Amino acid sequence: MFLPTGIPETVEELIDHVRMLCSVEGNFRLQYQDRDFDNALVNLTSTSELNDCSTIKVIPLDIPQDSEITSDEISLASSDTEMLSSPSSSVAGRTKMWPRVFVIPTFSYDTELQLEKANEVYKSNMMAFNPSSKTKSDILDRLAEEIFQYKAYPDDFDFSDVAEALIKKHPCLTEPGPYNGAYGWKQRMKTKMGNYRTHLKGIGCSELLANSLKSKRPDDALPAKKVKRPRRGEANHIPDIPNGETAEKLENERLALLTEFKKVNNRAVIKEKMAKTFYLRRQEVVEKEMALEELLRRWPALFTSEEINLEFQRVTTVPLQSRFLAALDNISPKVVTAIENRGGVVREKTRNIMAAFHSTQDVDMKRECVLRALIWYLGEDEPTLIKDYLISQHEEAERELELCTIAIYTTRSTAGLLEPPHDIGVIIEGPLVGVAFDADCIYNPNSTG
Repeated sequence: MFLPTGIPETVEELIDHVRMLCSVEGNFRLQYQDRDFDNALVNLTSTSELNDCSTIKVIPLDIPQDSEITSDEISLASSDTEMLSSPSSSVAGRTKMWPRVFVIPTFSYDTELQLEKANEVYKSNMMAFNPSSKTKSDILDRLAEEIFQYKAYPDDFDFSDVAEALIKKHPCLTEPGPYNGAYGWKQRMKTKMGNYRTHLKGIGCSELLANSLKSKRPDDALPAKKVKRPRRGEANHIPDIPNGETAEKLENERLALLTEFKKVNNRAVIKEKMAKTFYLRRQEVVEKEMALEELLRRWPALFTSEEINLEFQRVTTVPLQSRFLAALDNISPKVVTAIENRGGVVREKTRNIMAAFHSTQDVDMKRECVLRALIWYLGEDEPTLIKDYLISQHEEAERELELCTIAIYTTRSTAGLLEPPHDIGVIIEGPLVGVAFDADCIYNPNSTG
C-alpha cells in the first residue's frame, strides 16, 4: 500500500487509508510485526511504531452472520497473534484461543459424502438425516479432536457453540429439542470429550495426567478433589514436554539459565532458554504449586518485565501489554466522561488527576491518569495501591514497601503527574519479590531499553 503523504500521525487516519485504498469494509484493527517479539504480530496502538515498508495485518472486528467464512478467515478474526515458542515445542502446544466462531472440521470422505447428500434432501423436504453409529462416531471423534486444540475442559457454553455450529453447517443433523435442534449433539459431545480425555491420559498427556489419582497427594487422592483445570484465558495450562527433551535436560537448561541471567545484554539467550523450559516451569507452578519464594529462587528471569510479557503470551497466546493498552485506549473516552460526571468524593479525589490528563499531550501520561482515576471511581483508595516517591526518597521508599503485601511504586524527580516516572515497579509480599520495570519500556512498549 502506497501512502503519498507518508505514514499518518494517528492510527485512526491509517485505518481510514486502509479502508479507502484496500476497499476494506466493516470495523477492524491493525497489527504490525514487533521486532522485540521476533516479528510476532501485535496490536498497533501508535503509528510511531511503523517504519517504511512495514507489514501490517487487518483484523476484522465483526463478521457477518450470513456470510461464508473460511477457516483462514476465522483464524484471522479470532486469534490476535501466534504464541512465541521455541522451535522444539511439542505439537500439543496451543497457539490460539477459543474462536468467536467455531469452525467445524472436515470429516472422513464417506461421512462428508453422506452429509452432503443429506443436506440436499433436508433443503428440499426438511427430512433430517439419521446417521449410522459409525458416521456418528466419526463426527464426534473429529469434533473432540478439534475442541481439544483449544481446550481440554470446555464449558457448557463452548459445547453449545460447537453444537450450533455443527447444525448450521450440516442442517440435516437437526434433532427435535432445544438449542435449535442441537441439544442432542451437545450432550453427546460432553460424553465424547470425557472419553477422549481418558484416552489421552492413558497415552501420557501432561495436562490430563496432572489430575490422575497417582499425581495427587495422598490426602487429595479423590477424583473430584484438587482438579487442576485451566483458568479463564489459559491456553497452555500444562504443555507436554518438547520433542527430544527430557526432564533432566530441561533442568540443566534451567541451571544454565541462572548463569546467563547474571550476564548483561543477554536478553536473546534468556528468552530462548525461558521458552525452552516452559514445560518444566508450568509443572512446578501448576502441579507442584511451588511457593513464590522458591519460584523466585529457581526462575529469577521470570520476574523481569520482558519475561512477564512473554510468559503471559506463552500461557494465553495473547500479548499482554499491547492488548491491555489497546483495550485501555478504546475505553478511555467513556471512562473519562463517566469520572468527570461523577460528583462528591470521587470528583474531589480525581480533580488533580483529571487536570493532569487534560494538560498533557503525552499518550502514556494520559493512560496513567485514566488508570489512577479509575481506581477512585471504583471506590478504592489509589494511594494504597500506587506508592509515589521522589528519587531522593529512596530509603523511605524501601522501608515502606517492605511492609506492603502488594503495591505498585513510581519514582519521579518532581511531585505530581507533571512528567513520566523515572522508575516503575511492582512489590509482592513485601521484600520477597520486587519487579522493576523500565519506565521507557512501559511508556514506549516497543522500546528496546
